[in-house]
Amino acid sequence: MPEYLAPGVYVEETTFRQKSIEGVSTSTAGFVGPTRFGPVKGEPELLTSFLDFERIYGGIDRLVFDQVTQHNDLAHAVRGFFENGGRRLYVARTFKHSAEPSTDEDANLEKRFPDAGLFVINRTTSDPDIVLRARHPGAAGNFVVSIEAKVGPNILVAATGLLSGAFRWDTVLARQAKPDSMPAQPALYVVDTKFDEDLQQEVQVLQSNSGTTKIPELVEGGLDEVRVVTLTVSVSSLGQFMDEHVWEGLNPDPRHRTNALTRTFASDPPDRATTLYVPLVLEADGLSDGAAVIDALFASLLASPPPGDTVADVIENALFVAGGTAQPPRIRGRLSGGGDGRRPPMSAYEGDEADTGEKSGLLALEDLEEISIVAAPGSSRDGLSDFETDSKSIVQLLISHAERMWYRIAVLDAPNAALVSDVRGYRAQFDSKHAAFYYPWIKIADPVTDSEITTPPSGFMAGIYARNDIERGVHKAPANEVVRLAIDFELPVNKGQQDVLNPEGVNCLRFFEGRGFRVWGARTISSDPEWKYVNLRRYFAFIERSIEKGTQWAVFEPNGSALWGNVRRTIEDFLFSEFRSGHLLGDTVDEAFFVKCDRTTMTQNDLDNGRLICLVGIAPLRPAEFVIFRIGQKTLDFKG
Repeated sequence: MPEYLAPGVYVEETTFRQKSIEGVSTSTAGFVGPTRFGPVKGEPELLTSFLDFERIYGGIDRLVFDQVTQHNDLAHAVRGFFENGGRRLYVARTFKHSAEPSTDEDANLEKRFPDAGLFVINRTTSDPDIVLRARHPGAAGNFVVSIEAKVGPNILVAATGLLSGAFRWDTVLARQAKPDSMPAQPALYVVDTKFDEDLQQEVQVLQSNSGTTKIPELVEGGLDEVRVVTLTVSVSSLGQFMDEHVWEGLNPDPRHRTNALTRTFASDPPDRATTLYVPLVLEADGLSDGAAVIDALFASLLASPPPGDTVADVIENALFVAGGTAQPPRIRGRLSGGGDGRRPPMSAYEGDEADTGEKSGLLALEDLEEISIVAAPGSSRDGLSDFETDSKSIVQLLISHAERMWYRIAVLDAPNAALVSDVRGYRAQFDSKHAAFYYPWIKIADPVTDSEITTPPSGFMAGIYARNDIERGVHKAPANEVVRLAIDFELPVNKGQQDVLNPEGVNCLRFFEGRGFRVWGARTISSDPEWKYVNLRRYFAFIERSIEKGTQWAVFEPNGSALWGNVRRTIEDFLFSEFRSGHLLGDTVDEAFFVKCDRTTMTQNDLDNGRLICLVGIAPLRPAEFVIFRIGQKTLDFKG
């Protein structure tokens, strides 16, 4: 209660509205598996389109594990997810190095960064001056890098002897605009400031290896133009369908406050966006200023000019002596050594936590509360042969993850090329109300090879779950839905085969003449008949999670009849909305649900220990799995 200590008019705010519960999202998915590029650790970024996936994870091109090429199952699953109606997705990349990275700083680059693309510039000693490498391991890191020098307009104001618009640590090219009988050699400098004892103020000076030069001294030496030199870096061929990435106006000097080259491509990025969207790392160890960086970058260009020419000569010749029509100085090269490593084992899917707190694998998905669907597309490839043990272990990891996170469901794939007997044996090893199993694999047109390939169904099914939730609601079974992108299934399933598979919790994908390729099953893999159907498990997760989030206000409130009434009415309002929307069974509210929160639901021991217990019962809708019409003959006078 507020205190009223002095006479006056007091205005207070209050509310006459009942607390409300908002339904949570059930359509956000999380995938775990190998990709061609991208971060291996850290919180996954939200993807809202396949283009987002390509930008971060390197596209849909095939993977090569131990010199064995296989289809990029996770990328195809992501594409299937979005094409089938999915809208929000997180991807946790798994990776297994072909050789363990060396922690010895004196080891060569290949040992320190195995499976990462590398390109070394100006290797004149045992230690290179400039190293370009892919930020993440993967074959997509063997991209093409182009570095180009560009110069701006003349900023020297001859009348004042000042540089107009120059900033500290700008790298500049000083040149002679109109050579006379005493031509002066162009030179690269770095703009700095120095306190002038005569003028008693800071003045601009130019720094180089030979010392400090004042602007008037520069003009006296015959150099009457000063132009800022910047670098443009482009990265291309991250994937077959990837666009070129371009960074312009980069300042070569590491000390520059804006757009410093080495800061833009730093090995330890200042933010998560750089980790995700800047695929290149540029290391210039021992190079302290912009002129030295440019010298090191373009030193390879000095192989063809006459001996004694400097990088400044090369830049001037290319841009000015040739009348401005020549191509600017450019380095262009392809990184090499990037690879997809080995096929990730079960431990990579499980994930771990680094000393920095960054997580990988399924552990990285645990901190993302909005995820309600998890899958590991491609983990069941060769699940009946070479990868059998890992495949089954990954299924168990997915199930354990979904059960531990409680509000999630794991979408499981059958092994590829599995017969009905194989699928029954594989499926029989698992039991959970938090998982659903789909068979067979889906045939699609591969945009990379323009051929027909098979891909696991889990990514497509996650998209269908999302589409079903958005268009109909999570209460409706995600079945009798068209599988978009499908041109066939790996093995046809007929009614007799499904008669065997369906009771065992194997959801079949089938083709129907005139109706296309459809999902024809909606069961979990639970042996408990109460949780037989996918929509039942997911709808209860929706109800439970919504109530949990919508009643957080009740924690630490006085545990009495007023609180009990508020909680009861809040939940009743939410369930009444569900009833009005046709999501519950029953013709009346009393048939559809009940909410009890009063002295009958709590003992004195509960109250003494701070427990508020509310009983909620709902009558969910089960799918009409078997639609039966009983038809018989009737006589003319039969009334029915």
